[in-house]
Amino acid sequence: MSASTDRDWGAFTETPPWVIDPDDVKWLPVVEGLRLAANERVPELTRQRRFPPGWRIATVSSRLIQALAPWFAKRKLRRYGSQEASRADLSHRLRVAAEHLGPSYIKLGQIISSGEGLFPAELVDEFKKCRDQVPAEPFEVVRRTIAEDFGHAADEIFEYIDPEPLAAASIAQVHAARLRTGEDVVVKVQRPTVGEFVHRDLSTMAWLAPHLVGRIPVSALANPPALVELFAETIVEELDFRLEAANMLDIARVLHDLEQTEYVVPRPHPEWVTRRVLVMERLAGFNFDDVAGMKDAGIDTEAVVRTGMIAFMEGAMIHGIFHGDLHGGNLFVLPDGRTALLDFGIVARLSRERRMAFLRLMLGATTNDLNSQMAALRDLGALPPDTDLAAVIRDIGLDQPTIDPTTLTGEEMVKEVQRVVKALLSYGAKLPKELMLYVKNMVFLDGAIARLAPDLDLLAEITSISMYFATRHGERLATELGIDANAVEFDFEGVKAGFGVENHVSSLTYRELQERRELIQKRMRSTRP
Repeated sequence: MSASTDRDWGAFTETPPWVIDPDDVKWLPVVEGLRLAANERVPELTRQRRFPPGWRIATVSSRLIQALAPWFAKRKLRRYGSQEASRADLSHRLRVAAEHLGPSYIKLGQIISSGEGLFPAELVDEFKKCRDQVPAEPFEVVRRTIAEDFGHAADEIFEYIDPEPLAAASIAQVHAARLRTGEDVVVKVQRPTVGEFVHRDLSTMAWLAPHLVGRIPVSALANPPALVELFAETIVEELDFRLEAANMLDIARVLHDLEQTEYVVPRPHPEWVTRRVLVMERLAGFNFDDVAGMKDAGIDTEAVVRTGMIAFMEGAMIHGIFHGDLHGGNLFVLPDGRTALLDFGIVARLSRERRMAFLRLMLGATTNDLNSQMAALRDLGALPPDTDLAAVIRDIGLDQPTIDPTTLTGEEMVKEVQRVVKALLSYGAKLPKELMLYVKNMVFLDGAIARLAPDLDLLAEITSISMYFATRHGERLATELGIDANAVEFDFEGVKAGFGVENHVSSLTYRELQERRELIQKRMRSTRP
């Protein structure tokens, strides 16, 4: 094979430390069986039990009581100066409890921290502190794990490993290293007992979750049992790094097929990958939050965001696969302006049926077809199969004229949110894994626009992206959906309504949108939930 062969099928760098030939990757043949086995464990791990699962429930319950009791007492005695202060204190107490309870609960907190817009702002802000404040395992533990999984002492494989980790998270930590063969790499090592703790804690969470529904105000808009199920579906695959390495190859292939040349994926090592250890190519670049550094280097930050939005949506719509955990720590920008994706433990995979439903959802959004959107949500698993969709549209009020939320008082907005949530829950609505990961990533991209391109005209960008998809993929998508591409009309008024702005508005920058959001949040926070 030539030195560039793997770039013929994957979005990799031009200077390979090694060449990936899928036929020669030692760990790849077992991946599909491992993924199937991991997914088959989820129903048992999240099964609701009649009795609490062992002594761990006592520890968890005790820690939650310690966190909630003082907050509840202060709230009853009206010791908080505002509802915002009350929610902030409760969120802080829950975050501290999660850190005391260990890796599983820290990971759950990290999932919540990426859910801006899905979870209350106070909870999201507090759990963001879980991202980079996890104590690292001692270096001797790292060396021992490497030796146990590879069957060789670390010194036999690596010329050098930095004892100080580049980062430490709830599942694993990563270290800079150099192989004996001379390549600079990153080695990701799983915490030795995390698998045992996760399986035990999932049973505990599954038992606790139904008892928390409606009992913690700050999580009133979340669904604890559904959150536990989502957590289980994502984390069972994260516990085997062979699955993550295979995800890296799959995403690299998808990006290459889509001709998304502005993204690169680090190569996993074809030999040095096990359940608990992953050796990969080392890349370097700008932190995603380093806007000043990127601009000083002449990087077009608006182009970085635009590329991210298109590549993410194309992966989901065309191939039914996308990186499921985008956040600032999982990507950085190379000196030439390309974006490197990292951490592939969570990757969403849509079946053909769900991908078709997702396409109908996106098409319905651009054409403002409510019935099509609701049917697509049902087919994605967000609503039960026998749902009366017309009744849902009527009860939620989707068939009514759009109301600009900035014209409502705080009390009116809170009542409206509560009304919609109550109506959805009455129909058995839930957020399936793939849709939640997609929404979570869109929320991240929303924040990326705030940092990298605050003056981007959102209305113009949405129009441009819609035209891109229509031009490049319109014929294929129309064939798959069984529709006439020429009959599809982009509903610009519907897009504006989605932002809550009136039809006469011709442009809307992110900065202006954020000002509207801040006004809405201020009014809602001034009202007791």
